[in-house]
Order: sequence, then structure tokens, then C-alpha cells
Amino acid sequence: MTRIVRSPDCGNSPKNLLAQEIAVALECGETPDALSDACAWQTRGGALLAGKAAIAEALSDQARPAALTIHHALSHGKVGAASGETTLEDGRVRRFCHVVEFSTAAGRRVKAISSFAGMSEETSRPTK
Repeated sequence: MTRIVRSPDCGNSPKNLLAQEIAVALECGETPDALSDACAWQTRGGALLAGKAAIAEALSDQARPAALTIHHALSHGKVGAASGETTLEDGRVRRFCHVVEFSTAAGRRVKAISSFAGMSEETSRPTK
């Protein structure tokens, strides 16, 4: 079971909360409920996946992390983002940011996602 620490940024903002929940789902290998059928995802590896079915298939192969911390979730207009760190089962830490484009300013359905990731320097250096 993944230990999840959520951001305090969501307070009274449903779109901030949705951006956070999308990040949690993506990092845990789950398909976010809010994806439109035609959603496009630019993955952290650079691949462009078109459609909810293609995204779900790609996520089904992803291992669940040991822990996940959302540092920030924010939104403005038709865009939201969430950033944080994922601790993998082998102890490595991956930093991430998922930028979400909603179909409308109301922020109920997701049109597109762009994801970015990098390994934390403290955990990416080889040990001696």
C-alpha cells in the first residue's frame, strides 16, 4: 500500500484538489477518473499517448510506489498542476510535476496532461 501525504494547498479549491488527485493516480499507476475519452498525455518519458484507453494501458504496467508526497497543487483558469516526490520500492526518490489542462474553466474533465520527472540528487548518485 502506498503511503500518501497530500498537499495543504487544496483547501477550498476543487480544481487544486482535482489536480492533486490526478497526480496521485498517475504516480500510483491508476487511471484518473476525470480524463476525457480524447485526453492526451505527454508522459515524463516523452511519449505522447492519445486517448483514455491508451493512457489506462500504459498506467496498468506501472508499479505502485512505496510513498508519495504532494508538495503543491494549484490551478488558475483552465490549467492546474501538482508537484512532489515519489519514493520507489528500491528507495530511490523521483521528483515530479504534472501540468493538467482542463476542458473548461470549471475543471471537471481533463483535456491534456504534460508530465515531468527527475531523480533527486541525494538518491540518484551511485553509492560507494
